[in-house]
Amino acid sequence: MKILALDTATSSCSVAIMDNGVVRAELTSAPNQTHSKHLVTMIDTVCGICRLEIAAMDGFAVTLGPGSFTGLRIGISTIKALAWSLKKPVVGISSLDALAWQSIPGPYPICTLLDARKQEVYCCRYHYENGELKKDGPEQVLALADAISGIRKPCLFVGNGAALYQKEIIDALGALAHFAGRNHDSIRASAVAGLSLNRFMQDQADDVALLIPHYIRKSDAVLHRKKR
Repeated sequence: MKILALDTATSSCSVAIMDNGVVRAELTSAPNQTHSKHLVTMIDTVCGICRLEIAAMDGFAVTLGPGSFTGLRIGISTIKALAWSLKKPVVGISSLDALAWQSIPGPYPICTLLDARKQEVYCCRYHYENGELKKDGPEQVLALADAISGIRKPCLFVGNGAALYQKEIIDALGALAHFAGRNHDSIRASAVAGLSLNRFMQDQADDVALLIPHYIRKSDAVLHRKKR
């Protein structure tokens, strides 16, 4: 099965093609421009590397969030347009799930942290059980202190929020804090494709008409309207 996967949830942007579980091509970048300026070019590039047309894809996958409101809308609208026009199935994936999934399986629980601005992070905790990634609770947006509270044993931190607040995490947790490394802190589209594969194989695709961003937090515009 050929899957084209996208991630636009943060400042990085990633596109990958997976064919029967093998990553054929992947391109990840962190430009200082909105993703809409280069996403189509990146899609064309990975298709060119694989010598495949978009129409040859059997399905599409994309991160639903949490993350940048604008970035999520760009990625999801792009995938919805492709799925609609080509009549192909689509799967939406949590950006925090993708971060955890792309970390090397190990003995430590995983805490994914994405910068949510306003001194907050999008966060969730995971662990591996018999080689399978398990979620330990809901995805939340919290102040850093709340996001890491209750950690009493070594934990692996991953994500741009982990990189941003690494000093604060070490100050709070000391030797309990371990970090996946900067090359793992950006979401990779290959992880999005890998997570989507089982759902495609089990006919658990999403309804493209109902595919919407998972923001967790309300936008500033909504909050301002409520205040008025």
